[in-house]
Amino acid sequence: MARVGFALGYGKFTNVREIANLMQQAEERGYEMGFFSETIELMRDSVTALAAIGLATKRLVLGSTQIVRLRGPVVMAQTLASLDELTGGRMTLAPGACTKSHARVHSLATELGATPAEVLKEYIESMRLLLTGEKVSYHGKFVNFDNVGLPWKPVRNYIPLYVPATSKTGLRLAGQIGDGVVLNAVCSPEYTENALRIIREAAEAAGRDWSKFEVAQLINCSIEESHKKALDEMRWEVATKLDPIQLPFIAGPKMRVGEPYIRKEDIPIFEKAYAKGGMEVLIKAVPDSYVEGMTASGTPDEVKKRVERYRQAGVNLPLLRPAANHQTQRLLDLFTQK
Repeated sequence: MARVGFALGYGKFTNVREIANLMQQAEERGYEMGFFSETIELMRDSVTALAAIGLATKRLVLGSTQIVRLRGPVVMAQTLASLDELTGGRMTLAPGACTKSHARVHSLATELGATPAEVLKEYIESMRLLLTGEKVSYHGKFVNFDNVGLPWKPVRNYIPLYVPATSKTGLRLAGQIGDGVVLNAVCSPEYTENALRIIREAAEAAGRDWSKFEVAQLINCSIEESHKKALDEMRWEVATKLDPIQLPFIAGPKMRVGEPYIRKEDIPIFEKAYAKGGMEVLIKAVPDSYVEGMTASGTPDEVKKRVERYRQAGVNLPLLRPAANHQTQRLLDLFTQK
């Protein structure tokens, strides 16, 4: 059976109870992972969602993004070990870099004397020490503690930590220290191929075993009987990566890695559209080629073929995320593994 995961948390159309119920259905259909995205848009928080999913399932491996600095590394390690205990050893985590945009939303300092990537690296290194269950010390540019340890024995002393990455810096960091990578949504298979070359080069330079490296990717899926309707249902998701706030942090890094579907000459068009009428006008300005190129959108057969293209690009574990509430059940059924 092909490995597949189901991803939720980004859209406004699912609450925590619904998320847990849908993940239970994913487990019943043979999905391997249930992945939750904790986002800058302040949707549901990851800890509550993961606890609910964990109690609703028995075998599903659980994963989530968690932005560092919103919680300290000691609390993140404590929470991760507690969730791993609750779920019987089914947790993974993808700690994500805290960008200036995240910092502003959460009223955090934007200047630290360390880059977001450096802070993320220190979080991952220090959390790995804390999860051993021993008293440990760590001293970095941002993370510093002495003789700290969990006063109870974690279910596992090694929990996989993946790096969610988009930029060249993040991709290299994933290869250097991550147990795997979670590649961003709204990226083409061509971007994926370029990104994996960067990751593998960094991993091999660090003397790591590439065969043990997990490659997961969030893949936005829109399933309709009409190809055009599927594109229209997905267009809002693509637009969220192209607004003036996200352009420098998402679109720009993707282009530098090698995302062929984002064209430099289109950026002024998107900026003008947003200035004219916000997201409503920007959504209408997104070309079909962007949606077709960077998502899996179309008829059921088209979506299945597109997901297979991501596998061919090197994705081991596609994390499929529905574009709209009414598509959720259809997506779950389309990739049933039983």
